[in-house]
Amino acid sequence: MNKTVEFFRNQIGKEITQTPSPVGMWLKPVLREVSEGSVTASITVREEMTNPAGMLHGGIITLIADEIIGATIATLELPDFFPSVNLYTDFLYPVKKGETVTARTIIIRKGKNIINTECKIYNSENKLIAKANSNNIKVSKA
Repeated sequence: MNKTVEFFRNQIGKEITQTPSPVGMWLKPVLREVSEGSVTASITVREEMTNPAGMLHGGIITLIADEIIGATIATLELPDFFPSVNLYTDFLYPVKKGETVTARTIIIRKGKNIINTECKIYNSENKLIAKANSNNIKVSKA
């Protein structure tokens, strides 16, 4: 087991408070499962995450996918950074304030320069509410 996976596994069941991503800490995710190339995290929908209809904002859904995908790529312990080139999100069902969503990510394919990823987000009843696919490109850490 690599150091990143081990670190993440020690955080399972706890709200993440140590991450290089300030927006990731704002989400207040709780890790549920971690392995190399896969992360599952839960996030409770707060008022500041909702749209005027009181539902989880689509931009926040996409943010959740992007952040958990980033954590998943981190489990690979690669020497380079892999930011998103694109992120395509399907919004399937609404989620209300106070509900908890669970994001499950996997690496679809790890190429030399591009990593293809997927994130599925479920509500507390395990109903798929959104799914996202992303391509992440290698850039050198300066």
